[in-house]
Amino acid sequence: MSTPALRRVIRRETHSPRTVAMFVAVVLLILALAYVALEIVLSLAAQPALLVGPAAAAGWLVGLPTQPAGLVIAGSVVLALIGLVFVILAVTPGRLSKHTLDAGDRAVVVDNGVIASALAQHLSEETGIARDAITVGVGHRSIDVTVRPGAGVPLEQSEVLALAESELQTYRLTRSIRTRVRIERATEKDADL
Repeated sequence: MSTPALRRVIRRETHSPRTVAMFVAVVLLILALAYVALEIVLSLAAQPALLVGPAAAAGWLVGLPTQPAGLVIAGSVVLALIGLVFVILAVTPGRLSKHTLDAGDRAVVVDNGVIASALAQHLSEETGIARDAITVGVGHRSIDVTVRPGAGVPLEQSEVLALAESELQTYRLTRSIRTRVRIERATEKDADL
């Protein structure tokens, strides 16, 4: 991953654009401006306002300092939270559920579902437990493995963790991932069913 072009390709494939969030924000802004323009046109045409006319809205804004402090503070907090959401959407990159593999001078991007399926299949083959009894979830920074061995099947958490981590090493993921393993034993009540 030495060339800038390769880094751009990998970033484009692993991060999502904020197109949908930006589209929603622009549509809401256009609707708000269209409403304000409609109210101004109705006011100039001496027609009744749909909701609040420009004169009434300006009067409310001028009288805002005389409103109860709790109402003004609550409105300010709501507006600040909406602004914070837009700032966070503008600054943070969207992440897709994909990881990159170290493949030298090539870009290899793998979906998290592929990694989860391959790891679950490997654990099933190594432990002899049915594939349906192994669940693997892959996130950006962690992998969760849940194994449900049948009643009386001896299986240690450390053994499964070692198997999972050794298999993940062969994938050569570029970002280090923490692996968590849970062994869910079937209770006697479940075994009777």
